[in-house]
Amino acid sequence: MRYLCRVGFLKSYSIDNPLYLPFIKSQSCLLSSHSKSSKLHPSKNGHNKSQTESETKSIGSLFSEIAEILGAETVTDGRYPDVFSESKGTQLSFSEVSAEYTSCTQGVRRIAEENTREQVNLSVLEDTQARSSGGNDVSPIVEEITNIVRAETGGGSMEERLEKSGLVLNSEVVEKVLKRCFKVPQLALRFFSWVKFRNGSCYTTRTYNTMLYIAGEAKDFGLVEKLIGEMEEKGCEKDIKTWTILISHYGKAKLIAKALLILEKMRESGCEPDAAAYMILIRSLCNAQKAEIALEFYKEMVQMEMQLDMSLYKLLLTCLAGCGDIAGFQLVADDMIKGSQIPERDVFSCMLKSFCIAGRIREALKLIHDLNDKNLTLEPDDFETLVKGLCKADRITDALEIVDIMKKRKVLDAKTHGIIISGYLRRNDIPRAFDLLQRMTESGYVPTVSTYTELMQHLFRLNEYQKGCKLYVEMLERGVEPDSVAITAMVAGHVRQNRISEAWKVFNSMQERGLRPTWKSYSVFIKELCKISRTDEIIKVLNEMQASEIVVGDEIFNWIISYLEKKGETEMVQKVMQMQRTCKLYPKEHEASGNNVPKILAHNLDLYSKQLESGSMNFHLVEHIPKTNNEQDLQEICRVLSTSTGWCLIEEALERCTVQFTPHLVVKILRNCSLHVHAALRFFSWVGKRDGYSHTTETYNMGIKILGCGKNFKDMKNLFFEMRRKGHPITPDTWTIMIMQYGRAGLTEIALRNFAEMKADNCKPNGSTYKYLIICLCGRKGRKEDEAIKLFQEMIRAGYVPDKELVETYLKCLSQAGKLLDGRRCIEALRKLGFTIPLSYSLYIRALCRAGRLEEAVALVDEVGTERVKLDQYIFGSLVHGLLRRGRLKEALEKVDSMKEVGIHPTVHVYTSLIVHFFKEKQMEKALETFQKMKEEGCKPTIVTYSALIRGHMDMGNIVDAWNVFRLIQREGPFPDFKTYSMFISSLCKVGKSEEALQLLSEMLDSGIVPSTINFRTVMFGLNTEGKHSLASTVLQKKLALKSKRMLLA
Repeated sequence: MRYLCRVGFLKSYSIDNPLYLPFIKSQSCLLSSHSKSSKLHPSKNGHNKSQTESETKSIGSLFSEIAEILGAETVTDGRYPDVFSESKGTQLSFSEVSAEYTSCTQGVRRIAEENTREQVNLSVLEDTQARSSGGNDVSPIVEEITNIVRAETGGGSMEERLEKSGLVLNSEVVEKVLKRCFKVPQLALRFFSWVKFRNGSCYTTRTYNTMLYIAGEAKDFGLVEKLIGEMEEKGCEKDIKTWTILISHYGKAKLIAKALLILEKMRESGCEPDAAAYMILIRSLCNAQKAEIALEFYKEMVQMEMQLDMSLYKLLLTCLAGCGDIAGFQLVADDMIKGSQIPERDVFSCMLKSFCIAGRIREALKLIHDLNDKNLTLEPDDFETLVKGLCKADRITDALEIVDIMKKRKVLDAKTHGIIISGYLRRNDIPRAFDLLQRMTESGYVPTVSTYTELMQHLFRLNEYQKGCKLYVEMLERGVEPDSVAITAMVAGHVRQNRISEAWKVFNSMQERGLRPTWKSYSVFIKELCKISRTDEIIKVLNEMQASEIVVGDEIFNWIISYLEKKGETEMVQKVMQMQRTCKLYPKEHEASGNNVPKILAHNLDLYSKQLESGSMNFHLVEHIPKTNNEQDLQEICRVLSTSTGWCLIEEALERCTVQFTPHLVVKILRNCSLHVHAALRFFSWVGKRDGYSHTTETYNMGIKILGCGKNFKDMKNLFFEMRRKGHPITPDTWTIMIMQYGRAGLTEIALRNFAEMKADNCKPNGSTYKYLIICLCGRKGRKEDEAIKLFQEMIRAGYVPDKELVETYLKCLSQAGKLLDGRRCIEALRKLGFTIPLSYSLYIRALCRAGRLEEAVALVDEVGTERVKLDQYIFGSLVHGLLRRGRLKEALEKVDSMKEVGIHPTVHVYTSLIVHFFKEKQMEKALETFQKMKEEGCKPTIVTYSALIRGHMDMGNIVDAWNVFRLIQREGPFPDFKTYSMFISSLCKVGKSEEALQLLSEMLDSGIVPSTINFRTVMFGLNTEGKHSLASTVLQKKLALKSKRMLLA
């Protein structure tokens, strides 16, 4: 269990060319006030000269040194280096950077390339003559049964036809039939159920492994647990493949704690993980950004003399670089050279790519410096990687200097220019992007198709339709052959202008050019048609997609169904839903009849007897019945509950459904429809009266939770009494849900009474009960510090270990209430529970800083002895934040400098605190310089950082800049959350921009974030104050519409 405790804590044009000129002359630039020079061109403000020099010294001087090493004899002072002054030299063709660091292409191209990479991971495994251990050929039997299971038509049900066939089944036949039915999981599960009740002897560990894999691919972990239970009941022993399948699927679903728990159980059973299991787990941990745990498992592999493959080495390096674990990063790199005997030159390239992907430019430059010391030369693809990394870190000026070096070494090509152009486009700096495009074409470089595609996409987004079309024509005239992504971008541009005939003409040109439209091409076409409400064309594209034998998938069907429902085209909805069912039940003939089936990656094949294939599926197994409660059933019921306007219509629609309800499905429906409180509870009552169905403790718990979230406490308690009256077990979770709902509403007295009733009912509180009750007692509403202290001590005595969330909340409450002695008792208790000294002290020090008790926090730091260095890493940001809140800027900066001296770089918390402070002091230039420096140092801003920028610009009256920042995060992330929207709405209303706040309110709803009553009230008050009473009434209408959606009346 040692890993579980850690889970919680990327043709030449002249200057008068009509296509380029408007962009070259225009000066529009997103976040223009942010456009500072890189560290090579520091600010010359005399007042801040010494500070600026110290801040820029390390990375600025390092880059200058690297530039000198690489061959930059002079540094260009102009906006661009003179990379076009000579005619194009010899053009070298070198390989692209690996898949982990693909080009910066945005939009359609990026998503399409991701889909392509996923397809590359699949190969074909031929299911040849399968022979049993006795040498008998079972292929004819497997083929015949597969035809019965997958037949679209025939006399009687599948089960009846199987009974009539009289074929003899054994475990090998069953396993192979299931594998051949992976494209139709519903039918595979029906076959599985039929065999289980007809001939239980056919079920072996291998068969269950196959079923576990299928269930895991569908992310139906309830079914996974059920299958594991069946294995134990039937005495089927779990082998290493069973455990590895479980670890793999829980890991892919990012259920890391569960995956680690499975590993512990695996070891307890006496089965030690092999290299494949370790690699699957490390891959999952890296994908979940759990670098520290991944490194520990890697070390275990090294101790057991196991080696990683190259792709996993790259993933682990990237993960460690992203998390800032440079020591671990260097350890893995050294092992690659010494242990795995990978050439040092190849390892260097992997390290450079990983640093650039993670935005660690400082480390990347130091690596190049070390490369020079070892007399290793930089290859062309390394230059390209560095250019990409610099552009990603928004250091385009520095990237251009590398381009200048590449030109001198005669390794510059159009692809590198495309990277720079992509960087400008990411900044939304259209003029410089087109300026660079013109310069490269005048120098004889032909832009790549990806560069043209990105530029066209940006032009279409700016509603520059004619210029986008001209650019496409120019691409063709230059002999650049468009790919499916470029053609799809052009199709989208035509559709946005409602030029459907032109869109179809371009789309059909794919086949003329020998290209086959991809799933992404069709999906973009359909999405754009939905935006302009062209139902007939949508159905036409859908039919075309089916005719091309491309699997449509639930995602596209759901888009279309949602669009049709909004338009009220009920009949068309039913037709599309029928098409969806048909596609899921009966795949294309070429899928059903062939012997070739997709397989998973090579390193997973051994886990499944070299024959277990992968597929994308959604299902839920129901025994004894042909109909399965799959994801489609869930969506169908949720759609009925959320789109109808009255219970009578909902009930009629439910009665027409052929869904077989189970408690598991009902819980999912209630959870997904929790916003529609009344409709969900009406459904709860309706389904409870149906024949053959009975509610369980879990369904009652979900009903109680929904009522509590809606603050309908009377009905919540009545449902609890009904649950008890009908004899359902009242579990600790039931009590915890009620206590939590009362506490969140600030009704802590009632929550405490329920806690006392729980004990009187002989129901023992669990860890969750204590956690949520204490958190509620520590909240702003209904705070009761003394009761929280008693319960925390009781929780410790009961043997429950508090998690990080609970400890932080509890200590914050104690700090704010001035109960410092109880805070000390808390950290002492944590140490006895196994918390380290730095960790326990850091939690308390952070709480003190947030409560404004800076002196007490500093005094506590001084008490720590030998582990002070580790503690400083934890509390660095909190101390700086506390100093800045007191206005002690000089001391805060001294603290930052002292931490730098010991190798601890400022965190996002520190940078954000500085930005907030400078804006508060009306020092906008310093705030923006800090933000720019933050990005240059490879510290990625969070939504809190961007929110601080937006608030700062609004406070300074820079409304345009605030909108620019907001649009940037809407487009590229981190995406705005509820707090960001609320802050921006409030700020706009304060400065008389309530109409813009109303627009923001609509965007908030469209993004799936529910505005609060205060949000509506703020916008209404602002509009009325500005005399815009008609607009204020529309806000009220929006509020009432949202309320009616959430509280559907009979």
